[in-house]
Amino acid sequence: MGSFSIWHWLILLLVVMLLFGGNKVSGLMGDFAKGIKSFKKNMADDHDASMEASADKPAGNIGGPAGAKPTPAPTGTAHQG
Repeated sequence: MGSFSIWHWLILLLVVMLLFGGNKVSGLMGDFAKGIKSFKKNMADDHDASMEASADKPAGNIGGPAGAKPTPAPTGTAHQG
């Protein structure tokens, strides 16, 4: 009975966090709550603009880097010499 159980250590840690880091903990919890609200709001939206934008793009080949000239296709004639 001389040693502390896990529950004693958790309660002690909670008290220390509230005493020395109260502002940080409340700020983090507020940010966490805002994130959850935003997630729920976006999940509830029926009309998603990002899905609509990707549906408008035609399927095709992926181009090379901007400004690069395409290389000509080989013609099949070889130089004999």
